[in-house]
Amino acid sequence: MVEGPNLLREALAAGWAVEAEFGPPGWEPISDAPRFVLADGVLERVAATEHPQPPLAVVRLAPSRLDLELAGLVLVLDRVADPGNLGTILRSAEAAGVDGVVLTPGCADLTSPKVVRSSAGAVFHVPTRQCSAADVAAAGFRLIGTSSHATTDHRDLDWSGRCAIVLGSEAHGVDPDLPVDEWVTIRHHGRAESLNVAMAATLLVFAAQASRGQPRGRTTSDRPSFAAPGEPS
Repeated sequence: MVEGPNLLREALAAGWAVEAEFGPPGWEPISDAPRFVLADGVLERVAATEHPQPPLAVVRLAPSRLDLELAGLVLVLDRVADPGNLGTILRSAEAAGVDGVVLTPGCADLTSPKVVRSSAGAVFHVPTRQCSAADVAAAGFRLIGTSSHATTDHRDLDWSGRCAIVLGSEAHGVDPDLPVDEWVTIRHHGRAESLNVAMAATLLVFAAQASRGQPRGRTTSDRPSFAAPGEPS
């Protein structure tokens, strides 16, 4: 289920198939899919947000698109259960140009409305795969675990080659039994023992890409807007 015109345009731009649109009387459909008019007040009752914008759309779930054999830098999420964090991680992964995100068993549902919203549409663009960390290691990746107790600063690590950044659950961190090759930490000041997992992911993917010599991307002002006239982009 996709809610609102901006997210639906992102799904269409990424090539996802829309199966149906639902909206109140007088709404302007976004796609060519079958459309269904809802009675007054129904949209507010069935939408996930408090003040929904039409339409609600049913979008066909795309198959897994992450080919580990062709990837060079991926994120591996170990039981990241908060949908807001998962969506933000997908958004940062897209912004940094990461090849894909692996979701291990126990992660939040990729299709959760909160994941879709917090990803700002990145969920439609970032290649994902559901498998185990062991599968990623077997594909030839060097697994780099993150821990507040590690001694190696993430800025001092050699990020060359095929790397998989492993981020753990909000409550328990990375499972120590995973086949991690090296451990890094993000050094910080203050009283907090560790950073929010989505914030940590953001810092790590941009640092890794900078170390790997990733070409600079475009600025946010260069990004095409999918907002209709009069809508915030």
